[in-house]
Amino acid sequence: MGMPEDQNLAADWLRRIGYYRLSGYWYPFRHRTNDDVLETFRPGTNLAHAFELYVFDKRLRMLMLDAIERVEVGLRVDVALVMGKIGPWSHRSPRNFNGYFNKPDPNDLILRHTKWLERLDELCDRSREDFAKRFREKYTGPFPIWIAIELWDFGILSHLMDGLQDVHLQSLAEKYALPRRALLVSWIRNLNFVRNVCAHHGRLWNRPLVDQPAIPKDNEVPLLQHWRTQRKINSRIYASACILQYFLKIMSPRSTWGERLKALHAEFPVGPGLLSSGFPAGWLMEELWKS
Repeated sequence: MGMPEDQNLAADWLRRIGYYRLSGYWYPFRHRTNDDVLETFRPGTNLAHAFELYVFDKRLRMLMLDAIERVEVGLRVDVALVMGKIGPWSHRSPRNFNGYFNKPDPNDLILRHTKWLERLDELCDRSREDFAKRFREKYTGPFPIWIAIELWDFGILSHLMDGLQDVHLQSLAEKYALPRRALLVSWIRNLNFVRNVCAHHGRLWNRPLVDQPAIPKDNEVPLLQHWRTQRKINSRIYASACILQYFLKIMSPRSTWGERLKALHAEFPVGPGLLSSGFPAGWLMEELWKS
């Protein structure tokens, strides 16, 4: 792999980003055989190609986090509205959750709901938010659900979705025009994985999705039909982008997030052998991405 003409610039990149982090971005430029990726690089490869891909990925992470935050906030409110019908502290009673949440975690034999609640209480106890301070000053006891949701992180929300009873999940799924509640649970779990990658500054572009989302059945979600017909989509970040765009069309129909994603993708860097960012051909023409 060649070096940019400014050797000091190359040294600065390595100092600021680190060899091993940057090496993940020059991986696509290496020669390949049918079974292996070689240590040699495609002709014309320059360290600047890896750096440009790193910058693109950083911007992609920031854009994904923006959409995830909107979905997270909206879903927290919707969960509170569903659970709040039972009572202000409905989230604290195991009888309001499914069998999975009422079974012990095999790793430590503690009930999953108990572990979830302990994590939530820890967040509530250490919160320095003004509303949390005022509540503790005026009242004793735990936060009601409409206050507690403001302190949930995406991990707590994702785990809660695994524990909701079918009737509550169905109510949420219907709100988002999803015919199966399993889609909602799977998609939120996938977004939690993506959120963690972004929060820890991990490589997002061309990274396999460890927690792959459930694929809609034929004509089950018409806006996502092209996802079903191109299965390789499911292992890359485009699937998560589809989920976010779908949710935003319902939660925030005036959102310009999809347009900003298109604009970023148009700036995808070029380099030897780097032909695609994992988005399928013709994705811009799909109804999902039309304003």
